[in-house]
Amino acid sequence: MTSRVVVVTGGGTGIGAAVARRFTEAGDQVFAATHADCDVTDEAAVAEYFAHVGDIDVLVNNAGMSASAPVERTTLEQWEAQLDVNATGAFLCTRAVLPGMRERGMGRIVTVASTAALTGARYTAGYAASKHASVGLMRTVAAEVAGTGITANAVCPTFVRTEMTTRSVERIAAKTGRGEADAIEALATASPLGRLLEPDEVAFAVSFLAAPEAAAINGQALVLDGGGISVS
Repeated sequence: MTSRVVVVTGGGTGIGAAVARRFTEAGDQVFAATHADCDVTDEAAVAEYFAHVGDIDVLVNNAGMSASAPVERTTLEQWEAQLDVNATGAFLCTRAVLPGMRERGMGRIVTVASTAALTGARYTAGYAASKHASVGLMRTVAAEVAGTGITANAVCPTFVRTEMTTRSVERIAAKTGRGEADAIEALATASPLGRLLEPDEVAFAVSFLAAPEAAAINGQALVLDGGGISVS
């Protein structure tokens, strides 16, 4: 397989680091963009970063953030921050790579969303709304690029063993008085899988959708939760 140029936003830790490692091991040239490298919410910074990288074969929209609170206690700052990173960030990065992909007639765009992008759950208003938006963006892009050699898809994992999940566990423990082990168990049993996903499992799904052989898969949200959510 010919080496490809891959950009993974939020590529320094967790899922992003696992994705970057998987593409690197496959022989691709990988740019694992951290917030310090590229603030995905800043239009000028995104334009500058992607212009510096040049022609991009695979974009993985992975940069994300989360906060949890009941709707009535969700601040506007929390709401906007999640929409900015999870939705607007994916939009700005996708928009930046599309012209080059169209010119070359090839490309893969994979968005790391969440099961929260497909269903609602308590205390996740900003997160769920932003992830729904990211999947809606993906489906719109997929419709626009159909038949061009470019595809746009998303992966929707349940809770993954990452720093973000650790912070969720700490919030649950602080608010409920549970121990962290009990909080992890509560998250694990929230999906039929019965455990947390590992970052490498998500990385595999991303690499599958980004493969040249996946040219017929477009506009899909691949759920990674052990069978709890079906997408029509």
